Amino acid sequence: MPSTIVEKILARTAGREQVTAGENLPVRPDRMMAYDFPGYTDVMFRQMHDDFGITELAEPERYVVFIDHMLTRGDGREQEVHQVTRDWCDHYGIALHEADGIGHQVMVEKGYVVPGAFLVHFDGHISGAGAFGALGWGVRRDLLEGWVTGQLHLDVPATTRFDLVGEFPAGVDARDLVHEIIALLGADGCAHQVMEFGGPGAQTMAIGHRQSLCGMAMFTGAVSAVFEADDKVATHLASLGVEAGDPVLPDPDASYAARHTIDLATLRPRVVEPGSARSANTRHAVELAGTPVTKAFIGSCASGRIEDIRAAALVLDGRTVADGVDLNVVPTSQAVHDQAEAEGLLDVLRGAGATIARSSCDFCFGYQKPLQPDENCISTGVLNISGRMGSTAANIYMGSASTVAASALAGSITTAEEVGRA
Repeated sequence: MPSTIVEKILARTAGREQVTAGENLPVRPDRMMAYDFPGYTDVMFRQMHDDFGITELAEPERYVVFIDHMLTRGDGREQEVHQVTRDWCDHYGIALHEADGIGHQVMVEKGYVVPGAFLVHFDGHISGAGAFGALGWGVRRDLLEGWVTGQLHLDVPATTRFDLVGEFPAGVDARDLVHEIIALLGADGCAHQVMEFGGPGAQTMAIGHRQSLCGMAMFTGAVSAVFEADDKVATHLASLGVEAGDPVLPDPDASYAARHTIDLATLRPRVVEPGSARSANTRHAVELAGTPVTKAFIGSCASGRIEDIRAAALVLDGRTVADGVDLNVVPTSQAVHDQAEAEGLLDVLRGAGATIARSSCDFCFGYQKPLQPDENCISTGVLNISGRMGSTAANIYMGSASTVAASALAGSITTAEEVGRA
């Protein structure tokens, strides 16, 4: 029976020849991941030891933990949270990556993400692994089952296929694409499904843009997203010293819940209004032109990669952000920071008045430089709900790195094309 990418991956992890959408079955993830955060990992650690009596793990190599939140204040509370994680990982022999960058990027750099792999996390943005032909799935309620038993029960999802053609125009990227999809299909257009991307347009997309697109899959209602792995994936992983192996590709006559063709060349910059990423809040940037901004942020697990930093530097080179605008750029990992530094990009951004911050999740969830009442921020972060980045009386708009940089330059929402840098 013909199968989609997700059906093939879940069949392997279930020890089956084939699976079909709608089946509920036990699967064994290749990696079970988490980042330490109060009320999540500390509770899970305690439950495993105290409630389930687990004193050692049979396969500690399948577990990975990141310290990428609460890194920027240096206070006692931060250290207390992190020390619990350090002690727990040391006791169980689990790989711990501390302050290397945002875990959803570091997991790639450390070789945990390869085509056909299945990874779970309590954070749904692990879907960014789909850029490499892997399946990353956020299983917040069920992650404890996996950590305790080594497997978890899942419903095999249906798949919606996106055949991409064409190529992004200048000043447009994957952030505009995901919000185009939301505008076309609605915020639940792929509810409980996996988004599968392929076609000649997909092959033109940079790896970082694929990560951004897959990492935002949840805002279509999807449980995850996955690209067909190609030569770009193999080349990127090889540059990290990782063997890609054979890609898992869909069968030509696989069955899809729906199928859509999108011409990337027709896309235009989009901005999401405050409140949510729902379709009603997604506008073409020109519709919001002139909206004043006081803060601008480029970073998060769905941005801040080398492609985004290059795009921002292209817009800002030789120019200065508008008076009254605070532009903060957070490379997604220390490795990305070092690459951007070596390419001279960070000097360009500093020269334009940007602040380059340590790689962490702290800006995105309002822990570092929280927004104040009545501030307007334009951001490449992952959420714009009330209070996400600070005050509930602040407003968060979301767009691509090019749009954020152009808006910081103008002091109001605009596009790279409008400031002459597309």
